[in-house]
Amino acid sequence: MQTGQTIFFTSITANYLPKARVLAESVKRHHPDSHFALLLSDTPPEDFALDAEPFDELVSAEALGIAEFPRWAFMHSVVELCTAVKGPAFKYFLARRNTSKVFYLDPDMVVFAPLTPLIDRLDQHSVLLTPHLVEPEEDNRAIVDNEICALKHGVFNLGFLALANTEGGRKFADWWAARLLDYCYDDIPGGLFTDQRWVDLAPCFFDDLEVVRDPAYNIATWNLTHREVGGSLEDGLTVNGQTLRLYHFSGFDSGAQATALTSYAPENRTLWQMREWYIGACERQGQSRLGKRASAYANFGNGEPIRQAHRVLYRSRPDLMKAFPDPYSCEDSNKSYWHWYQAEQTRLGLAPAAGNGASQMEQELAYYRAALANIHGSRSWRLANVIASVARRLRLT
Repeated sequence: MQTGQTIFFTSITANYLPKARVLAESVKRHHPDSHFALLLSDTPPEDFALDAEPFDELVSAEALGIAEFPRWAFMHSVVELCTAVKGPAFKYFLARRNTSKVFYLDPDMVVFAPLTPLIDRLDQHSVLLTPHLVEPEEDNRAIVDNEICALKHGVFNLGFLALANTEGGRKFADWWAARLLDYCYDDIPGGLFTDQRWVDLAPCFFDDLEVVRDPAYNIATWNLTHREVGGSLEDGLTVNGQTLRLYHFSGFDSGAQATALTSYAPENRTLWQMREWYIGACERQGQSRLGKRASAYANFGNGEPIRQAHRVLYRSRPDLMKAFPDPYSCEDSNKSYWHWYQAEQTRLGLAPAAGNGASQMEQELAYYRAALANIHGSRSWRLANVIASVARRLRLT
């Protein structure tokens, strides 16, 4: 049995502070002797005071030792950023001599009963993972919504991860952190989905790993087809007749959580009671005031919003990274990425950079098509075609 401190942490920008508070309070309620750290990839609100919070520690993402952090952050959306720092954070906490076990929990999770069985499992295994699904789906809608979705986004839900401070745990953290530093993007067509798809490989790489199939943990809308939630907040929650320990309110702000509940548990009074409780709990922690707060890395130096198209193009072009080492700066138009981007839009006749979603994807596609058309119209391209044609004729003779 390992002795030492058990650390729980979550990773957020300041708009998720209300949810992180609800999570931390639930952890401390069941594990009062544990240490809860808040990892913040942002500046805290002006009225933030650690001694008045349910957190034991505030860790700035800039303290994790990531080289050129502001520039690195620019290349990531909010979700990409908050997931990319998780690997370095595990290394940061495991480097402490008195740390025996480290748990990551997404900010939109709530602990409803002690996680002691999982803490104890880290005495036998160095890595604990929870899969999105533990049983095959039976109807086509659920196959599409859950199984195919898991194939796109990752077999394991990285809203939960637990590592022991052992050689195996540290090796996992080193590998995962290295991948996230360079390849933590929402790029499903490119084979990536933030931090999750990488961990599909983990059972192949690491022997000292357990896949937690217990239905009491990481219950969410994607696995409700095989998890029957009952009981009440007052008398205790159950899942498949046993104690419910960890629930994941994923998709809450987007409306996806309510949509999935309507589809898969429309008559389950317990789940709807939990949803109403969670809305109230987050509101009491400042959801209305903080929920739409922009992050410190959301805008260029001139106040213009940084769109995903800005980020994707910058991170895909080493020449741009070299030309604009501070992509936020707009003071000198000759050294400003924003000014360069605006000029390129005008030159190529493109619409202004769109926001996230389909319109942003269309914008990126239009940009690359226009850039490709420029290449095809260049003298260098025509010369290359002539050389290629000559080479083909020589091969034929």
